[in-house]
Amino acid sequence: MVPGVRGGTAGALSLLAVLLYLLLRGGGDEGAAPRDGGADGSPRDPVSARVVRAIDGDTIEVAIDGRTDDVRYIGVDTPETVKPGEPVQCYGPQASAFNHRLVDGETVRLVFDSELRDVYGRLLAYVYADGMFVNAELIRGGYARTLEIPPNTAEADRLAMLEQKAGEAGVGLWGAC
Repeated sequence: MVPGVRGGTAGALSLLAVLLYLLLRGGGDEGAAPRDGGADGSPRDPVSARVVRAIDGDTIEVAIDGRTDDVRYIGVDTPETVKPGEPVQCYGPQASAFNHRLVDGETVRLVFDSELRDVYGRLLAYVYADGMFVNAELIRGGYARTLEIPPNTAEADRLAMLEQKAGEAGVGLWGAC
């Protein structure tokens, strides 16, 4: 019999079942680590995370539930600054610096699309900092181009519209590169 639980074995099994359900479900805590979606491929619940550092213009390192994870922004591609074997690309340092200003040390909300991780094991997310859609701000400011990789395309049309406007205005990399 489990101390403090009425019903002997049946009560203990019920408690164990509830605890197992909560563990597998992720506890329902918005700050909890992201869970894989259901068998139907449903989207994952958004999570809050603290940004440990911006790695470059389109990748950050975050702390979730006491562990760190890299997050690759969905739908955007900034010029390279830290890719091994690649030279620093035009407007890459500016994109990286802008991303640092937007998210370093901030608590962000990560919103997932169809796939949770990329082939490198990074989380894939739309990132929101203080209500601002970071992915969109990178495009709007000319710090990034759109990068549409199906099936993660929930915001593709919105980002493409912002890219067109930035390009027409010659903003950021569109005027410098």
